[in-house]
Amino acid sequence: MTAAAPANAGPIVVVGSINVDQVIRVDRHPMPGETVVGHSITILPGGKGANQAVAAAQLGAAVSLVGAVGNDGQSGAAMKLLVRAGVDLSAVTTVEGSTGLALINVSGDGENSIVVVPGANAAMGEVAVQGAAELIRNASVVVLQGEIPATGIAAAARLAAGRILLNLAPVINVDPAVILQADPLVVNEHEAALVLELLEPEREAPAGDEALVARLRASGIRSVVLTRGAQGAICSDADGTFVIPAPRMQAVDTSGAGDAFVGALSTRLATGQPLHEAARFACRVGAFAVQGHGTQPSYPTAADVLPDVEA
Repeated sequence: MTAAAPANAGPIVVVGSINVDQVIRVDRHPMPGETVVGHSITILPGGKGANQAVAAAQLGAAVSLVGAVGNDGQSGAAMKLLVRAGVDLSAVTTVEGSTGLALINVSGDGENSIVVVPGANAAMGEVAVQGAAELIRNASVVVLQGEIPATGIAAAARLAAGRILLNLAPVINVDPAVILQADPLVVNEHEAALVLELLEPEREAPAGDEALVARLRASGIRSVVLTRGAQGAICSDADGTFVIPAPRMQAVDTSGAGDAFVGALSTRLATGQPLHEAARFACRVGAFAVQGHGTQPSYPTAADVLPDVEA
């Protein structure tokens, strides 16, 4: 089965970050205070917003990106694959200062650690997002993450008339009312516990993935997808709670696999596909992504054959 999206998808607008990724390959991640020798450094386009936009566009969706880059000469590298994927960049602005930067260490087993310097992404507050009001209002799905200011996230949520996919990563201090607009909220286990702290600061988060999902739903969130890496995902909405396995893959580089998942999820939600079916497709796209190096370069196109779960 190829990765092609159904033809009846509505438009997707991603409001989020655009970065340049500096990927350093090491045998293992350093301990605090330790120096290790890196094998190579590669400069690639990245940023959670850009990653998710590329992932969705390469699967055949009509995608627009609302974001910002700096005037430091790095914008071309940051947007190279966005242009190639056909993402509408009319709402990407250039601001004084540096383009966002992510420093990514990838170890021999494919696991990564990331430090992000926001740069121009810090300019994506309420005023900047309001400038793309019409684009956001006309979207079937509005995709948001945690790499722009909370005021920008809140503004996009207010403007959205379609479905809001909130991937609150990293978890920043947003208004709980914004989180409750998510349909779905997409988080991993660590992020789920932090979101619960924002929603219910007096209560301790429960142990276990399914318990976290249940508590998030009980807090008033319409639908939740908890991503579990190689274990797949758990999703919950009015149709029920579903444990979704991921194809078994030998990971080369896990950086950006979560963004591939979100981008793929948005393409199927934009067609009206049920959440658990969309999440099943997204798990397969995420599994495809871990087979390649980097973030955006590892994402499938509509012509690629996706891995499947063994029977």
